[in-house]
Amino acid sequence: MPTTSAKMAPVSSLQHAALRAGLELHLPGAAAPRGRCDWPGPEPNQRRGGGQRCRRCSARRRPAAGGKMAPGARPWRRLSVLVPHPPAGSRLLLLLLFLLLLCGQLGGGQKKKENLLAEKVEQLMEWSSRRSVIRMNGDKFRRFVKAPPRNYSVIVMFTALQPQRQCSVCRQANEEYQVLANSWRYSSAFSNKLFFTIVDYDEGADVFQQLNMNSAPTFMHFPPKGKPKRADTFDLQRIGFAAEQLAKWIADRTDVHIRVFRPPNYSGTIALALLVSLVGGLLYLRRNNLEFIYNKTGWAMAALSYIHGSSQAQFVAESHIILLLNAAITMGMVLLNEAATSKGDVGKRRIICLVGLGLVVFFFSFLLSIFRSKYHGYPYSFLIK
Repeated sequence: MPTTSAKMAPVSSLQHAALRAGLELHLPGAAAPRGRCDWPGPEPNQRRGGGQRCRRCSARRRPAAGGKMAPGARPWRRLSVLVPHPPAGSRLLLLLLFLLLLCGQLGGGQKKKENLLAEKVEQLMEWSSRRSVIRMNGDKFRRFVKAPPRNYSVIVMFTALQPQRQCSVCRQANEEYQVLANSWRYSSAFSNKLFFTIVDYDEGADVFQQLNMNSAPTFMHFPPKGKPKRADTFDLQRIGFAAEQLAKWIADRTDVHIRVFRPPNYSGTIALALLVSLVGGLLYLRRNNLEFIYNKTGWAMAALSYIHGSSQAQFVAESHIILLLNAAITMGMVLLNEAATSKGDVGKRRIICLVGLGLVVFFFSFLLSIFRSKYHGYPYSFLIK
């Protein structure tokens, strides 16, 4: 059988199969298996102890009696089989095939993530086109806010707006939040990088439990990657919940600057029209005596500042003004109580009720506006801001 100089690989399983068949499988480049050999007669490499070693297979045996093979023993035949190594090109091909399969798996997973992200962004943009603040329950919160992949920031307001919760602060904060969200929605810089959402306790109690949240309202920022940090929770107690303060906090966390546009407030216009009407009526009544207009003392007294601008100080006149305002509010409460408990004419009681209600509403609003001017950042107001 022709031989070759190619490097051969030992195959132990083939050798074992050949031994069972009475063949000696000799692989070039590998040691011959140890077993019975059919090489007759003594060899030059005789050893002590009557044993002899075959020069070809290096197998040591003890000859049978008389130097002959034992009865029933089958002669062993030597068989040379060439088992070449796989070519280097085929190994390289297998490696390339494995790398292609691996890249295909990774590419398929990346494509799936991109499709899921595009679907989430498209859904959020559709909801934002309907209303500036997206209402979410537990399932929507976990899918669009918590679960990856995300490449957008989400501002979430956790609140309790149902009437049975009796959270007046939640309603005030929600108004400011709506102003901020509308300012972002209708601005020229609007994009899919920032979304405003709201989670009500009665619609997503499981979200409150998941975040260990026991107070409302609370504003949180969920970044595109990673978990929210401590600074991603808005400090409501220290800063307040004015839309301008929220916009500044969002700019610090997301680098998205929002210019706040408030809806027109007609209360100032109404107050100005009322003032002009009163002044016009007064001038009409005293049209024959207008010397008071040229009274410098009166104008000087009107130009004085009676309310100190700081919360750490108070003018003497300011104390008397606050006293009069509280007295007017008290008078209004007395009139309301009188209208509710008296048994007089219904028309008269109605007039007393309207006068008392007007006193309470107007003077309490005036008192609240003074307090707000002294304590800057105070979020509450009534008719007069």
